[in-house]
Amino acid sequence: MSSQAAAAPATRPPDDDREPPPSLLKRFVQGDLGEVRVLVVLALIWAIFQSQEDRFLTATNLTNLMLQITAIGLVSVGVVLVLLLGEIDLSVGAVSGLCAAIMAVLSVKHGWSPYLAIAAAIAVGTAIGVFQGSIFTAFGIPSFVVTLAGLLAWQGAQLRVLGDTGTINLTDPVITGLTSTFYKGGTGWTIAIVGLAVYAAVTLLDRRRKAKAGLRLPPLGATLLRLGLAAAAILIAVAVLNDDRGVPLAALIFIGFVVLFQFITTKTTFGRHIYAVGGNAEAARRAGIKVQRIRIVVFAIASSMAAIGGIMAASRLLAVNQSSGSGDFLLLAIAGPVIAGTSLFGGRGSVWTALLGALVIGSISNGMDLLAYESSVKFMVTGAVLLVAVIIDALARRRRQATGRV
Repeated sequence: MSSQAAAAPATRPPDDDREPPPSLLKRFVQGDLGEVRVLVVLALIWAIFQSQEDRFLTATNLTNLMLQITAIGLVSVGVVLVLLLGEIDLSVGAVSGLCAAIMAVLSVKHGWSPYLAIAAAIAVGTAIGVFQGSIFTAFGIPSFVVTLAGLLAWQGAQLRVLGDTGTINLTDPVITGLTSTFYKGGTGWTIAIVGLAVYAAVTLLDRRRKAKAGLRLPPLGATLLRLGLAAAAILIAVAVLNDDRGVPLAALIFIGFVVLFQFITTKTTFGRHIYAVGGNAEAARRAGIKVQRIRIVVFAIASSMAAIGGIMAASRLLAVNQSSGSGDFLLLAIAGPVIAGTSLFGGRGSVWTALLGALVIGSISNGMDLLAYESSVKFMVTGAVLLVAVIIDALARRRRQATGRV
């Protein structure tokens, strides 16, 4: 008996010595559940505006909200990738305006096919990103300086492309249809059901893969709860949108890019390298990651997404002018992901924050428009929200440093 008792400690499973996973409250405080925090804030914002204006949560206004956030949200997708590197791109607004102007000129003045005009505009955006990323990596100039120079230069190029008229109206149905096409009734429900089926299949297959690899899995109940909440959110959204014009094509394009880049950043080697470079560039270099190539590709993607966002903005406004991509466009494109939890310090965040951040920023702007607030108030409120988000990010990073979890 004594020998068996002595041997007992040696046969104890090694998992018993591991620290228990942190509680939900602790993870929330440390910033691991930033998306949950954003959803709570979003619900609070909607409740406040609905109490002040009965039209806020109507189907018509929510459809308009989705159309309003699409352009900025698409730009934010690229901004998220740059932020994950711990860098910043101040030129995305100017790039969006320039590329929209190029598309408009080629389509309206030169009679190009709308598809070729759109492709050419996106190609120009990609080339701009490659150029800026190459300058940044080759000379070691801070990214905000390179892209600040780009902001000025691309605004000048936009004025040159537009010419003396300064405004080009868009009439091609392919271009205008990007934001004026809706899928109502059975088509909208079919899109929702297919999307849910794909999401459930990917989630369960990923869980199965992790189980085969011997990785720790979250409770099955938590996974099923997440699937249930996603299904409820999608079905409610489709029901609300169908009460108005239907599911907007623009929203599907936006969500499609979010899902695509979420997959790239979380399920591919390239995505893991982005997080590695953002977390510690020198360590990533020593591990054999081509840091410069990653940075150039990310800046190219960011400028490409800026071009796509500019095209969507032009489609919604039915025109391109000298102010396209200017004003608060850049502020909102960067503020959204930061407010939703993507760290300015690099290495932490999710592409989903482009969607959540756009919803928060768009809801604030939309609600204040309904209440007829002045532009000065809108700028001050948006700036205050951004400042609070940055403070929360800094405090969360400090807590993670204190616990050795950076």
